[in-house]
Amino acid sequence: LQYNRVWIPDNEEVWQSAEITKNYEAGDRFLHVQLEDGTELNYPVDPAVLPPLRNPDILVGENDLTALSYLHEPAVLHN
Repeated sequence: LQYNRVWIPDNEEVWQSAEITKNYEAGDRFLHVQLEDGTELNYPVDPAVLPPLRNPDILVGENDLTALSYLHEPAVLHN
């Protein structure tokens, strides 16, 4: 999972984009991520419910939502 981008819930912006900076192993309690502003964060996760993956930049602004690789709330809001 290292270098994949995910959506992290945020109290002010609803969702923030983050890049995974360290491989996630099953059972880990934290996901090591870096937010777009450079902030590094150990985001607590439930292994059964990992944060949603972010679509590739090429799909940003896509008119047809069915063309998105990942279709979930943060992807629709961002698009």
